[in-house]
Amino acid sequence: MQTQTFSHTMLQSFTEQLFIRMGCPATEARVAAEVLIAADLRGIDSHGVARLSGYVRLWEAKRINAKPLLRVIHETPSTAVVDGDAGLGLVVAPYAMKIAIEKAKNVGSGWVSVQNSNHYGIAAAHAMLALEHDMIGFSMTNASPLVAPTFSNTRMLGTNPICMAAPAGEQPPFVMDLATTTAANGKLEILQRKHLNAPEGWVQDAAGNPTTDVHILKKGGALLPLGSDRDHGSHKGYALGAMVDILSALLSGANYAPWVPPFPAYVPMPAQQPGKGIGHFFGAMRVDAFRPAAAFKKDMDDWMLGFRNAQPLPGHQKVLVPGDPEREMEAERRSQGIPLLSTVVDDLKQVGNAMGVEWEAA
Repeated sequence: MQTQTFSHTMLQSFTEQLFIRMGCPATEARVAAEVLIAADLRGIDSHGVARLSGYVRLWEAKRINAKPLLRVIHETPSTAVVDGDAGLGLVVAPYAMKIAIEKAKNVGSGWVSVQNSNHYGIAAAHAMLALEHDMIGFSMTNASPLVAPTFSNTRMLGTNPICMAAPAGEQPPFVMDLATTTAANGKLEILQRKHLNAPEGWVQDAAGNPTTDVHILKKGGALLPLGSDRDHGSHKGYALGAMVDILSALLSGANYAPWVPPFPAYVPMPAQQPGKGIGHFFGAMRVDAFRPAAAFKKDMDDWMLGFRNAQPLPGHQKVLVPGDPEREMEAERRSQGIPLLSTVVDDLKQVGNAMGVEWEAA
């Protein structure tokens, strides 16, 4: 399938204008666009501008509030619960992460759980906000139920990603950002656009049998937890996804398990709503609450160099540290542009026309 390349500044401007047309204040539209473009820059194409029309459709379905009143509804010196007022998760998440950072400045660590939000983009975009403060950042969210737990064919959990970002000295930061499934749903959507099959171990059919059908979720199938099956550790991925659900939703009062609202606007909302919206969880820990930041970052440099200098397997040039592929991709795409599949470009042009935002291929 053909691709076209566009500058990140052009995509940022287009995305920002679309959010403004939805009614977002200019400052929040910029923040939301930055989170989406961060995904494309880092090579997480499944969570970038390819999802933009999905946010517009959620807004049209009145499931996204373009002008939310974000507020803390409960707090202690080190914790808080934020009500996102059905706002864009792309806006709610940075707001909540900054609260966690401020609390960490005051008492050493800050922990914020969020209710009543929506899809928040890539987890790394929020956890990495802690890095400039010499803090370790954490970010996670629950998501619509597409994942069957080990030994089941019932969809009970979302892809429920986890991110941890830690600062270093001369080395780039450590950034672990992963779904608790073998693959995120967005990866299936990319394969659908390319008319390719899914690798074995990604999904199962409605009866619980392995399949490579990338459209299987529309036929009652499910994504598999990290590990794919019990013999390969799917119970661990299941447990990690459950942990994210508890911290993001049961701790905040958001919807959990099979009652999390779906991202596609055409999918009916769950009949039962035990909580409010989608839930997130954020954390920030001041390094110097444990030891001097300079000493920690020096050791982080040594730690990462140890992995980078480890003997690679035949056929591999080097050993990577979490965050390396995304950082290298970002450097490349900032200079050479962001490639988009022609189907994504057509979708963006269509939604732009509908919203009165001109697509400028600059």
